Amino acid sequence: MRIGFVGLGQMGRPIAHNLLKHGNDLIVSSRSDRWFAEFREKGARCTSDVADLADAELVFLCLPDAQTVQAVVGGDLLVERLGPGRTVVDLSTIAYGATIAIAQTLEARGIAFLDAPISGMEARAVDGTLTVMCGGTAEAFEQVRPILSQIGSKILHMGPAGSGQLTKLVNQLLFDINAAGLAEILPMAAKMGLDPDLVGEVVNSGTGRSHASEFFIPRILRGHFGDGYPLAHAYKDLVSAAELGAARTIPMPVLAAATATYQTALLQGHGAKDKGAMVRVFEEALGVNFRSRSTGGSQ
Repeated sequence: MRIGFVGLGQMGRPIAHNLLKHGNDLIVSSRSDRWFAEFREKGARCTSDVADLADAELVFLCLPDAQTVQAVVGGDLLVERLGPGRTVVDLSTIAYGATIAIAQTLEARGIAFLDAPISGMEARAVDGTLTVMCGGTAEAFEQVRPILSQIGSKILHMGPAGSGQLTKLVNQLLFDINAAGLAEILPMAAKMGLDPDLVGEVVNSGTGRSHASEFFIPRILRGHFGDGYPLAHAYKDLVSAAELGAARTIPMPVLAAATATYQTALLQGHGAKDKGAMVRVFEEALGVNFRSRSTGGSQ
């Protein structure tokens, strides 16, 4: 099968490599040619013009935001050149409303569409063990499932178009709330004189444990905030949730409180750092650092 892949960012690049490992006829497209050499060495075709993917039977998108996806899908860059019977799979994480509009644009041209956002950080993208949540017709899902199994270990059909994005949003919001909770509570522990290393051990072996705590606490203890997804990019999930809540009259007070922490961190200039950096909001407010003694309280 001829497969096109648009977007070679932090997640897209390892995903595309996994598709190559399984012997697919792959053409990759990115605005930057930074990674083209390594893909050419493995037999992929490379282009900076997504219109060159027009002969692909299946096109994956792994892009940073809805505007970029819409620019590729909604304009004449790609869709005008794809014929009926092709399939587009969007691995990006974008808003539900934008996904529905994209699905309608493609379906009007006889092009099948799956919104298939992924869960799992870069290491799981490299290992090919991502969780993929798909929205779209059962027929399109079954057609693409064998290819998706090359990049993920859990492939789920969640329902009609948009269902994948809604499911990813639920997962992300729970993670976001956990990360904001750590940011608020850990500095309180330091303020009260508790040893941060020991608190981290208790949380990550006790009932307060979460994926967020397991990932971020060791990094917070080292004052390291550069491993996860940047706060400025992650904020789009909170915007999407606020829009849904307003449109559907769904109260989410805990999420609203977590959103205020994200907003404060962004206003304080932490947007390029990962979600663990929200701890700086409350560290600064309380005049403490939740750091391992071995780091000397570094930030």
